Amino acid sequence: MGARTAQQVRPRYGRIAAAVTSASVTAFAVMGGVGVLPSAASGPDRQQVVETAAEPRDPAASPTQNHALSTTPTASDAGAMEPGLPEGSGNGRRIVFSEGQQRVWLVGANREVRHTYLVSGSIYDNLDPGTYSVYSRSEQAWGIDDSGTMRYFVRFAQGDNAAIGFHDIPVDDGEPVQTVDELGTPLSHGCIRQRRADAKRLWAFAPLGTKVVVTT
Repeated sequence: MGARTAQQVRPRYGRIAAAVTSASVTAFAVMGGVGVLPSAASGPDRQQVVETAAEPRDPAASPTQNHALSTTPTASDAGAMEPGLPEGSGNGRRIVFSEGQQRVWLVGANREVRHTYLVSGSIYDNLDPGTYSVYSRSEQAWGIDDSGTMRYFVRFAQGDNAAIGFHDIPVDDGEPVQTVDELGTPLSHGCIRQRRADAKRLWAFAPLGTKVVVTT
């Protein structure tokens, strides 16, 4: 009897170790849930935040393609869509106006095209192809027969009734006489109409004596 009693009161070390282990696991789980210890889910969550804050990328593109999105020039940036200078348009620093293309080129001394754009020339055959020279300039001008007012007038030829030159789209009674979208179509009575920004650029490019070449 005494031997059995002694055997019954012997400590159960295996059970005690298991209980301690279970309590430790529970404690760590509770601490992780309240944020005291990092949980297993916190690692991926932090990574997801970093990716969201970064610049969006196209998942279908390679890393090289994604990098090239902001660095590859467009065709217009490279000037690939701009027509070349007409044949027989002279040499040296000059303004070239093509009546057939309704386009102007501002050309530097080394044949580099500094700017080219569409214009609206005359609906009449009152300007012969050839080489001219800027002889007069007016930052503000008035047209004949109440044809409106214009800015940045650069004259290089003389028509039957008035001077011929470059200027912005005239304004009559507070309204432009044509739209910017209509540039590229002959609509004037003699001069070459330009959008305001282009008229200012040509004004700065063309002091008195600047060569003007008119081509067909």
